[in-house]
Amino acid sequence: MSLSVILPCLDEAEILGESLGELQWLRERGHELVLVDGGSRDGSVDVAASLVDRILVSTPGRAGQMNLGARAASEEILWFMHVDTRVFPGADREIVRALNGRPGWGRFDVRLSGTIPTLRLVEWSMNLRSRLTGIATGDQGIFVTRDLFKASGGYPEIALMEDIELSRRLKRAARPRCITRPLETSSRRWERQGIYRTIAKMWALRLAYYFGADPGHLAARYGSSHSS
Repeated sequence: MSLSVILPCLDEAEILGESLGELQWLRERGHELVLVDGGSRDGSVDVAASLVDRILVSTPGRAGQMNLGARAASEEILWFMHVDTRVFPGADREIVRALNGRPGWGRFDVRLSGTIPTLRLVEWSMNLRSRLTGIATGDQGIFVTRDLFKASGGYPEIALMEDIELSRRLKRAARPRCITRPLETSSRRWERQGIYRTIAKMWALRLAYYFGADPGHLAARYGSSHSS
């Protein structure tokens, strides 16, 4: 089975060439790379032009970008990834093996790229939380069969926590398959904003969302249009 790898992007020209270059082996195996740009002004689309199979342009907002990519995708398995995620060789086969030809969904464990020891604790807690709750975040490379994605209604087009809400919807149909070999995602946000400050911010966001806070208000309050 082949995959459509859907990559939302906004002003990532600085890293995009290297990141997409490392994914070319997926194209060589017959998988599809779909970049959905949210209106970049830094030349991201030009950088990506020869490195993906399809480029779509959307209004900003990760949920809307990923839904647009899913509608345009050609393959039966959708794999949603961040452009700063690094993938190990054979990850595609792990996905196919995990789904085993059946409708379903899943995610990977995650490893943060930095060397600061505290990041090891952060990634361990992220993976444990996901394993216990069945909730995945965008950093974990959510994959799902097309039919199940459509049946779930896709990503809710909210300003924040779209991956959390999608996981809740998908859980009603099946528990996620958990691939323990990790993807590596950039720790730049954690290091730029401060590790402990970022932990506190993310927990505050999730707690507020759990108790019914409006995602739009949360996004405005914390100055972000993306889920974590």
